[in-house]
Amino acid sequence: MKKISFLLAFIIITSCGVKRTRTMLTSGNYDEAIDNALSNLRSNKDKKGNQDYVYILEEAFAKAKDRDLNFINLLEHESNPANFEKIYNTYLQLNNRQEKIKPLLPLKLLNEGKNAKFPFDNYNNQIASSKNNLSNYLYANANVLIKTADKMNSRKAYDDLNYLNQINPNYKNVLDLIDEAHFKGIDYVIVSTKNETNMIIPSRLQYDLLDFNTYGLNDIWTVYHNSTQKGISYDYGMMINFREIYISPEQIKEKEFIKEKQIKDGQKKLLDANRKEVLDKDGKVVMVDNFRNITVRINEFRQLKSCQITAKVDYLDFKNNQLLQSFPLTSEFVFENIYSNYKGDRRAADDNYYSYFDKRAVLFPTNEQMVYDTGENLKMKIKDLISRNKFRN
Repeated sequence: MKKISFLLAFIIITSCGVKRTRTMLTSGNYDEAIDNALSNLRSNKDKKGNQDYVYILEEAFAKAKDRDLNFINLLEHESNPANFEKIYNTYLQLNNRQEKIKPLLPLKLLNEGKNAKFPFDNYNNQIASSKNNLSNYLYANANVLIKTADKMNSRKAYDDLNYLNQINPNYKNVLDLIDEAHFKGIDYVIVSTKNETNMIIPSRLQYDLLDFNTYGLNDIWTVYHNSTQKGISYDYGMMINFREIYISPEQIKEKEFIKEKQIKDGQKKLLDANRKEVLDKDGKVVMVDNFRNITVRINEFRQLKSCQITAKVDYLDFKNNQLLQSFPLTSEFVFENIYSNYKGDRRAADDNYYSYFDKRAVLFPTNEQMVYDTGENLKMKIKDLISRNKFRN
């Protein structure tokens, strides 16, 4: 009974697979039908149960080939150089389709006593010719794009030239043109700071904020500089405006509290309600844990000092002399040091509190250090802001 059930399930699964592949064929998804048929034939191409896949493969190959050749014929009649890439890729598709089928040949049609027909052609000349046409077109078009003053044209040329180098490596002076297109397509951004507060901004903070090498934000088309460089025409500016800096007074807050805890302190004899010793079955006195209460009085000291920086980041378009966007930013840093002393049994305190008993008062950081530490957080916020707001969409 189990064998019959297994066989029935196998027949149903196989039938569904064939039906799905034939649906691909009748829907015009010829290459998908070919891949599905090949996948099922690779395990046992001569199995009788796989015959439907052989028929589907034969039909799908013929129809896919006819479709591609008609498509190429139409493109060639249009005589449009922009079609060279489609022609080249379609010839590659024709050739690759054959190469996928070749390893399984011959494929037998058992009921007809013959092999399935797959009329293969040699497309080497057509591939070489169409690749040459495409290479010439990409090269000429890229040269035209590079000569314009439009950075987006240079980026398009860069993409086309890299594609050309993939399909036809070291074609003419393509590598030099790629470098030229890349250089001309870059947006250069000059970054600067402006202090609108009544406080002195630490020089090392300004240096760190302008050290964009540490931001990791340079990408293929955007480069940030913190000082102008010769030969560079800057497209955009980024101004970090310090609007307000607030530093709180140094504070020491003190509080006192008591902690109690019950701890185990050896053992004692177990007594009954009449204060008599309780014995076990062997006549020995039963011993139990002895607990006692302990107390500690804690004096806690908390040193506090905070700094808040309010800033604004402006995006400037130098080509149009326009303010593109402004982004408000607020950064805060809090210095805190907690230390304690105690009277009593320190074991009554929570275990994670012990570290405070070993600490002492420290010098408060200077105002300059507070501003610098706040600026470190500000730097991370600027990095996040730039990552989410590009100069050019």
